[in-house]
Amino acid sequence: MDQIMSLPFGVALAALFAIVMIRVNVTYWLGRGAIAGFAHTRFGASLQRPRAAQAQALIQRWGPYAVVLSFLTIGLQTAVNLAAGAARMPLRRYLPAAVGGSIIWALLYATIGLAALEAWLAVAAASPAGAGLSVLAVIAVIVWVVVARRRRSAAKSADTVV
Repeated sequence: MDQIMSLPFGVALAALFAIVMIRVNVTYWLGRGAIAGFAHTRFGASLQRPRAAQAQALIQRWGPYAVVLSFLTIGLQTAVNLAAGAARMPLRRYLPAAVGGSIIWALLYATIGLAALEAWLAVAAASPAGAGLSVLAVIAVIVWVVVARRRRSAAKSADTVV
């Protein structure tokens, strides 16, 4: 990471773009290959069922948007790109979405992301306990938000049942 941070901005941006494009395209093709292999098993007929066709149509229509938006998340990119490949999203729809998302991702990491990482690494070097506490604080906030949303959702569903 230090090597990328020491590069001029344009070069770092291009390097990050290339890295993410390679990663998402490998993931897409792994999904394509996995589904092709699955089609040759005794379970392959399940790919021809109406539900599978509906899922395929849904991904064909909304998949490119999901691909682009997945680059704004942490941990979802791989699943979305793998699903795009498994759903056999045509390259004419996948590649523009992957390029757009990769540009967004590279810009975020070349600006905000790497600066935040560098700041956190400086905190970790100065105070490992402080870095650990900051990670725990972030996890606590995430857990609190998730629990609050689930409670609101449960309360709404209980109100609609009554």
